[in-house]
This record gives sequence, structure tokens and C-alpha cells, in this order.
Amino acid sequence: MENKVPAVTMRDITKSFGTVLANDKVWLDIYRGEILALLGENGSGKTTLMNMLSGIYFPDEGQICIDGKPVTIASPKDAFSHGIGMIHQHFKLVDVLTAAENIVLGLHEKGRLNMAAVSKKVKEICDAYGFDVDPNQKIYDMSVSQKQTVEIVKVLYRGADILILDEPTAVLTPQETEKLFTVLRNMRDDGKAIVIITHKMHEVESLSDRVAILNRGRFVGDMLTKNTNAQEMTNMMVGRPVDLNIRRPKPVDPKPRIVVKDLTVRNLEGIVKLDHVSFTAYSGEILGIAGISGSGQKELLEAIAGLQKVECGSVTYVEDNGETDELIGKDPLAIASMGVSLSFVPEDRLGMGLVGDMDLTDNMMLRSFRKGRGFFTDRKSPKELAEHVVEELEVNTPGLNIPVRRLSGGNVQKVLVGREISSAPTVLLTAYAVRGLDINSSYTIYDLINKQKERGVAVVYVGEDLDVLLELCDRIVVLCGGKVSGILDGPTAKKNEVGMMMTRIGGGDHG
Repeated sequence: MENKVPAVTMRDITKSFGTVLANDKVWLDIYRGEILALLGENGSGKTTLMNMLSGIYFPDEGQICIDGKPVTIASPKDAFSHGIGMIHQHFKLVDVLTAAENIVLGLHEKGRLNMAAVSKKVKEICDAYGFDVDPNQKIYDMSVSQKQTVEIVKVLYRGADILILDEPTAVLTPQETEKLFTVLRNMRDDGKAIVIITHKMHEVESLSDRVAILNRGRFVGDMLTKNTNAQEMTNMMVGRPVDLNIRRPKPVDPKPRIVVKDLTVRNLEGIVKLDHVSFTAYSGEILGIAGISGSGQKELLEAIAGLQKVECGSVTYVEDNGETDELIGKDPLAIASMGVSLSFVPEDRLGMGLVGDMDLTDNMMLRSFRKGRGFFTDRKSPKELAEHVVEELEVNTPGLNIPVRRLSGGNVQKVLVGREISSAPTVLLTAYAVRGLDINSSYTIYDLINKQKERGVAVVYVGEDLDVLLELCDRIVVLCGGKVSGILDGPTAKKNEVGMMMTRIGGGDHG
């Protein structure tokens, strides 16, 4: 790489938000014809750095050069004029429009817009790199991976040859991920510069040519991927040695705790989201729930937690002495007053889990509605819990009185998970507990979940990283289109087998 001019040179890039220094004199080179993985813990400044390159933020100090020439990037429009396009975690598409309409939305093309010509150009881009997009398909009819493909084609259509992808595989199946990787490799081989921000080390190793690592806003080094490994990269990100083994203690004396039978749920539009789902979650075990995004995972956890209306079926809570209580028809308060403690880490962190304008201590107090447990009786307990969560999970925050919305997404997640686990539940329901968390924080959460398992808690773990599901869970329920397509033994299940079952009904044991 030394003998050619970088597509992008970033020098002494510095950015602060109030008292938080997000990037501190960062140096970074990005080359054409390579895939660069940008790594770092939550709050290390990865997304902030790329947001400056894509024109969303403007640096306080430093210089950006494109092909060796200094440039000013003050808006996404400026970034596009230099061939830079960023594909964010949250897609910016209009549901009622087609793929082609979304791709040209906001473009000022000369003369009258010719949609036939647009569709032809979209098809040419797709054929060149191996994308699978129907230009005339409506966005609301698309899967998550199809929407992501539209976002990538959108920036290519606008002439981008420097592409930044933020957590591109967060909600993809293994098969969809491999398809995306093939496309990214084709784009690299065509001379495009590609940056991916990801926390998944096995993806970094299989996809990237080079890695650049940030630690607390500072650039700590870059190297060819083939010359390093997951352990070394993680140690550099964290600044100390980190143990990368997920424990899987054997369940001790597991007993049925939650029995789900023929659970059927429809959404407000009358579409079936869960179709006669049945399984048993045992005390002292981690039951994984696998499925592509939107297969009913969210509705399943909300139905058990008393937050979702159920059409038919039953959810039975089994006490240690064998007595049973039906949870369907009861709200979360009633479920708690029965002595059933369901901890729910929802998918929508700031929507359902936390209040963004409240500080850390006040967010801890939100659990006080569960009066039966008497966990919080004054301000002191929530403050102590907030301090404990910040210390235990290494939450990057200037203080306890900072509004939660001012924390990075990963740190918000740590606060929520820490609070829920601290409530000493008998059943712990977690939806995407480590989504967007760096590798160090993720392993801390896995350890906390395992400690709950060893306490005899029945843990239901909805996750999207199949490698983790296979390492962490004792059994895995696979959902496909709201139906159970199989229940597998965690230690012996194979990744491809789970991936296949996520996309088609059939296979697996229904025990």
C-alpha cells in the first residue's frame, strides 16, 4: 500500500461533543482496491470519524485529503461530490416507493426523470457486482438484506467509489452475509475503497484486507489482517489482554419454568406474527431463539412479558414446587405481583427500555413499579445500582447525571442490560442484548447471563450472531415466518443447519 496515494487521508482529526472527546488527533489512510475494517470499543469514535468523512459532522481540527488533495466536507452533498457514500445501520428509505424511486430520490437530474433509464442503470450496477434487486419492487415488500442492497446501490448510482458500511451484517442471516461479502469483494476488485465498521471478529478475519484500530478516540495502529488475529485485535482495542472464551456451564437440575403452547399472535394489521409456537424454557439453562429479523422474536418475548395481545395459546409459569400460573391475560404489573420476575431487554432501547432525557440514576428507578420485590425504596439504591452498572460494564460516561440519550448506542445498551440483570429475575428475557456492543462488552454480558443461569434463572436469549448462539445456548429454538422450524441442541448444532432452518420450515427436533 506504501507506493500508492491513499483514496482518503485523515490527519489529526479531532471532534468533541461537550466534555466528551470523541476523536483525538486521529490519523487514518483508506486505499482503493481494499476492504478496511475499522475496529474499536463502544464510544471509541469509529462512527463519529466516519460521520466526519461522510459530511454528517464537521471536525473541530484536522485535515481530510482525497487522492492527496485537501478538501472541505461540510455536508453529505460535499461527500458525494468526492465519491464518498455511507450506508448507515438504520436505512433511510421510503417504504411506499420502489427501489428505483428511492435510488433517485433527491437527485436533480437534467430534464424529465426517465424511470426506464433509471431502472436500466440500476440493473447495470446490480449485474456488475452481483446484487439481487428488482428496481420495481416496493420497499415494504423487501427483506432487511434487500433494503440494505438498495442503500448500497443508491450510493453507487450517485457515483460513490469510497463506501463506508456501519455494522452491515447486524441483522443478516449467514447466507445473506456471505452474499453481501461476495458483492463487497467484487466491488473491491473493481477498485473501490471500502470501510466496514463491525464488532464481529470472524467477519473481520474473513472479509477485510487491513484493520485500523481506535481506543478511546485515539488511533492505536493498523495492520494487514493476514498478519494478526482476533485476540491481538481485541487486546489493542481494549488496551489490555481480554479472555475470548464463552463459558457454557452445564445446566444443574433443570426444571420447566416457562411452558409455551400453541402461542398465536397477530399484529395490528391482522398479519400472523406467531403461528402456534410451542416450547419449554427450563430453569438453569439458556434457551436461544434464532430467526431472521421479523420472524416473531419480538412478539414472542413481549407475549411472555405481558406486553403483547395474544390470539390463542398459553404461557404457563411453573413454580419450584410444581404449581402453575397462566400468564396470558395479565399485564406486566400483575405478572410481577404473582412473584414472577420477568426481565425484558427490548429491541428498542430508548423507546421501551430507557427514557433518553433522564439520567442514569433515574433510569434505574424505572424498575420501582415492581413493588412486590421491594428492590428500590429510596434514591440511594438506584444510585448505587447505577454506580455498579457503570463500573461492572465499563460504561463510558462523564457522570451519573448525564441524560442517557447523550451516551453512545453501545453504552445505552450496557445501562439497560445491567439494570435488568440486577433485578434478580427468575426468568430473564433478552432481545438482542449485545446488538452494537463491542467484543469486550459483549463478553461481559455473556458472563453476566451465565451467572444468571448458574443461579437457576431461565434465560431466553434472542440473538442475531449465530456463532454466539451456538457457543452460549444450551438449546436453540429456530423461528421461520412465525413458526418453530426446529429445536436444536446448542453444543451439537451446526451454523449452516440453523441458517437453513431460519429460511425454510422443516428439520430439527420439536422437543
